[in-house]
Amino acid sequence: MRTLKCAYEFAAYNAGSTNVNLPTFADIEAAAARIKPYAFETPLLENANLNARMGRRVFIKAEPFQRTGSFKFRGACNRILLIAESERKNGVVAFSSGNHAQGVAAAAELFGIPATIVMPSDAPRVKVEGTRSYGAEIVFYDRRSEDREAIASGICAKCGATLVRPFDDAGVIAGQGTIGLEVAHALAAKGIAIDEVFVPCGGGGLLTGTALAVTTLQPTAKIVAVEPYDYDGMGRSLAAGERVRVSAKESSIADSLLPPTPGEITFALARKVVSRAEVMRDDDFARAVSYCVRTLKIVAEPGGAAGLAALLRSAAKPSAGATVVVISGGNCDPEMLSACCAKFPIP
Repeated sequence: MRTLKCAYEFAAYNAGSTNVNLPTFADIEAAAARIKPYAFETPLLENANLNARMGRRVFIKAEPFQRTGSFKFRGACNRILLIAESERKNGVVAFSSGNHAQGVAAAAELFGIPATIVMPSDAPRVKVEGTRSYGAEIVFYDRRSEDREAIASGICAKCGATLVRPFDDAGVIAGQGTIGLEVAHALAAKGIAIDEVFVPCGGGGLLTGTALAVTTLQPTAKIVAVEPYDYDGMGRSLAAGERVRVSAKESSIADSLLPPTPGEITFALARKVVSRAEVMRDDDFARAVSYCVRTLKIVAEPGGAAGLAALLRSAAKPSAGATVVVISGGNCDPEMLSACCAKFPIP
């Protein structure tokens, strides 16, 4: 049985006020129009095996089919398009373990803007290679002893570049929210109501953008944040009513979900739109990666499969509405993919 350590319920998640300027549903609609020429509308997939296993209709929002292999291109593209044209020549800077790095690098290349990415030296090889393939300059740092934000800020100060944050930015959040917009519109067109949505959570940009879009269009939908064990900064923060910084003893294979604390903007927004949080361990992520490959025929990275990990750990239950799982990225080293599938041959 899961303990409170691994699950947080937020009965009063509407409560709380903030002085932070939060993105709005109108911002998400504007972002959708702004990035439409560049970002793909990814498929919303249904699988008979998964439906039978869970006893309900489950829809997979497959962001591995987005540009760069993850949802991050959406937010990066929207944020870069919001930069004044006179400032774009100074370039952009980002800090990221990989997916945001690739999203910013790809969007910058698309618009002819120089990009510098601050990446941890232990970032997955596939993400480093992907970032470099878009022409970005990479500056490596030690995530245990160096401050990536300080490094990025120093680069910006030298060249006048714009810092594109991975999650704590209204423009980035609005771009990520286009996922929720696509999900809600697609299911509404089928006449299907949304019961709950499982979303991976690192810093909270994907979580809160998706939640804002979905709950605006379907207010009864429940939004579930899914985080790695000991990196559950959002869950602990929402339970405490204030931002909490976690201090993990060990790392996690879900490398894309390891920020120690949620952003100021994402936390304030999450208090309004997130229903509960679930915490998963590495074996849960590995099982979900194997299930994606073997059953769904989708390559997913461990952090990208977090929502599916939580769903697979839950009990089968009938539901009048649909369950939606956002698979946020598929940038997985072959060795990691192989190890997950070998560990869980029958996921």
